[in-house]
Amino acid sequence: MNDIKFSDLELHKDVLKAIDDLGFEEPSQIQAEAIPVVLSGKDMIGQAQTGTGKTLAFGAPIISKIKRNTNNISALILTPTRELAIQITDELARLSKYTRTRLLPVYGGQPIDRQIRSLKKGVDIVVGTPGRILDHIDRGSIDLSDVNYLVLDEADEMLNMGFIDDIETIIKSTNEDRQTLLFSATMPGPIKKLASRYMKENPTHIAIIKNTVTVDKIKQFYFEIKNKDRFETLSRILDLDEPSSAIIFCKTKKGVDEVVESMQIRGYNVEGMHGDMAQNHRINTLKKFREGNLDFLVATDVAARGIDVKGVSHVINYDLPQDTESYVHRIGRTGRANTEGIAYSLVTPKEYIVLKGIEKFTKSKIRRKEIPTLDDILESKYKTLVKDIRETIAEGDFNKFIPLATELDEEFNLVDVAAALMKMTFDEKLSYNYTENSISSASHVRLFLTAGRMDKINPKSLLVFLADNANISSSSIGNIDILEKFSFVNVDEDVVDRILKNVNGKKLNGRKVKIEVANSSR
Repeated sequence: MNDIKFSDLELHKDVLKAIDDLGFEEPSQIQAEAIPVVLSGKDMIGQAQTGTGKTLAFGAPIISKIKRNTNNISALILTPTRELAIQITDELARLSKYTRTRLLPVYGGQPIDRQIRSLKKGVDIVVGTPGRILDHIDRGSIDLSDVNYLVLDEADEMLNMGFIDDIETIIKSTNEDRQTLLFSATMPGPIKKLASRYMKENPTHIAIIKNTVTVDKIKQFYFEIKNKDRFETLSRILDLDEPSSAIIFCKTKKGVDEVVESMQIRGYNVEGMHGDMAQNHRINTLKKFREGNLDFLVATDVAARGIDVKGVSHVINYDLPQDTESYVHRIGRTGRANTEGIAYSLVTPKEYIVLKGIEKFTKSKIRRKEIPTLDDILESKYKTLVKDIRETIAEGDFNKFIPLATELDEEFNLVDVAAALMKMTFDEKLSYNYTENSISSASHVRLFLTAGRMDKINPKSLLVFLADNANISSSSIGNIDILEKFSFVNVDEDVVDRILKNVNGKKLNGRKVKIEVANSSR
């Protein structure tokens, strides 16, 4: 990004302060190119994949420019799904934390009366799905005549879901002098026609082209975790695999500092790197890591740029990155020089959609792994210890310890002595004070659904189908596996009955879906 910083982009100081709190060190490509255009007032088409940082690209300049606390809605953001509406609202809330911007997500599955009350009190930015926005227009409970900013996010997805007519009706209800921002991963004919019909002449077109992605030599896995167990999960992974050299990636500078401190307390040979550290410090840290004097390096994406260190066996995404291209850059730090590498990601159920976006972008499968149990760790360390003992005996370099062993033999059984020494070694090698044999990723139940790829469904449409019909949060839905004629979905244990009662027999893409708890053999 040619070292462009957010402070170079003329955003409002309160927005910059919020971005700094989030810990983002520099804008992604879509952010660096789109923010100046949005601030200039020009209409824009942004062609970019999910996971490139689009919300901040339009959200930061809109929050910087809108007139707040008027009686009218200043900005309308249309998005295809309830999940995305919530996600965008959450991110806008973080960006506007130092302003008095009033936000409202508007989507189906939520009582409309509650939304009407909020609209009457006054809202600056509405984030909504087309169907529910249209409901409000029909009821006369929303006035879009003074909207200055209209954002169509994931326009191609809204087209695929049949919202194109609804979108046109909504656009006609807005101010003709508005600024229109259209984001779409692809540009099919109907989207181009929509743009030409409702956008000002010669809108700025920004296309973020995919880089060539090569991850063939890297084995990719993820661990589904609860956020509170993030650090313990990292410790369990490191204790099990005992990587010779690993880079651990955090999304923010604060995250790097916290992980480094926690790891150092537990005896790991580790240091961190991020943009707030002096250049000399970063150079010296990298030198130590390259020369093998550090086992672990914890870094942000910016600080790790250009790192080329041989022998990095593991890359661990402690946090998923801000955009999908950063994921590729991260895991590319392993699997160098025709060697295989391992990439692990720690993922909460809420982040599962982001993970699926990464899979689509990289055209690779990221397989789930169970969080290591204490028994797994002890078994691994036992094998390593036995191997080390056998090698030491074969080398024969232990003669000076024979008198000590002979002395102990007079007092104790040597089997007991060996076992005691093994225990001492185990205690030293365990980095974390584990209190339980295992930590659960979530209390998930696997459901079997009679709909698959032949019914033209995808993870996003299936997630929306379950969440909306059962009136549950999408965070209660975990791993989704879609096969040709049927699918499997992991859901939180406490929502199983609600799904079976409210969703079983409902139609998805014209197909009546039957749902049951999957047999363990499936």
